[in-house]
Amino acid sequence: MKIKNIYKKAAKLQKTIVFPEAEFSDRTLQAVKIIAKKKIAKPILIGDESGLVLRDKSLLGFQIINPKTFEHLDKLVKSLYSKRKDKGLTLQQAKELALNPYYFGTLLVEEGYADGMVAGAEASTANTVRPALQIIKAKKKGCPVNSCFLVYGKNKFLKDKTLILADCGVLPCPNADEIAQIASDSVKTFNTLGLGQPKVAFLSFSSKGSAKHESAEKMAQAYTKFKKSGVCCDGELQFDSAMVPKVAASKAPDSAIKGDANILIFPDLNSGNICYKAVQYIGGLNAIGPILQGLNKPVNDLSRGCSVEDIVTITAITALQAEKE
Repeated sequence: MKIKNIYKKAAKLQKTIVFPEAEFSDRTLQAVKIIAKKKIAKPILIGDESGLVLRDKSLLGFQIINPKTFEHLDKLVKSLYSKRKDKGLTLQQAKELALNPYYFGTLLVEEGYADGMVAGAEASTANTVRPALQIIKAKKKGCPVNSCFLVYGKNKFLKDKTLILADCGVLPCPNADEIAQIASDSVKTFNTLGLGQPKVAFLSFSSKGSAKHESAEKMAQAYTKFKKSGVCCDGELQFDSAMVPKVAASKAPDSAIKGDANILIFPDLNSGNICYKAVQYIGGLNAIGPILQGLNKPVNDLSRGCSVEDIVTITAITALQAEKE
């Protein structure tokens, strides 16, 4: 995959993306300078303007917002309070929480001051996901917010193929209905990025009933629910049955995807998280994410092991998601 194609698509949109970790993340600062130079998006940095510019004079001219002096802070506080008062949040607690850079950045997105947010280089997924779930919330009631990883790069096996892996970052043990929804959201992400024809594989340690277990049966059920969408798919399938044509011909000869899957859906967070990190570090591939799916507005997480290039790439993805909202 030519990642530059995603950059070019994002640059045409000129979306405004907020970076709540700018004040304490060197990688983020390096990334936003690249983003601005390539005009991939319009960055908003959260922090003290004088401190950031004193630290790096090249930031002069960037939009920098200090939560403590933001002229519309009261509006953000009222928004947070109205959304969380039924959960016991007091107005005073809302005032304090709104100054947290992750909550502040999320509120900027929710109230329309930014189109999306990118964070997570310096904190756990919970720091990014929790405010998003509490403030922006899911698109549909009862449909879980989940995540995927964009995997690409060149090695002997993958060549130039691009994959979506899900869910590798949010839901620990989704049920069959939730897995079908994860697959649906992943197809939307795949199409948003313009990656071609989606082919979805519901993965297991079993191929088409070769083993009996509730986990394998769950994936078969998820496949049955999802196939009504009309998207090319199959399950349950072992990894090699989903990805290797010769193996598929033997283990799943009637499979619609014929060993050429590009969207891999996992039975739980254990398998998904382990697999993406294995292909990243042992396979030498790029793994971008977690890309959050199912939110009303785009907020995306980063692995704490992310590179500067990863931050640039997920920013472009966030811009494309914002256009689709």
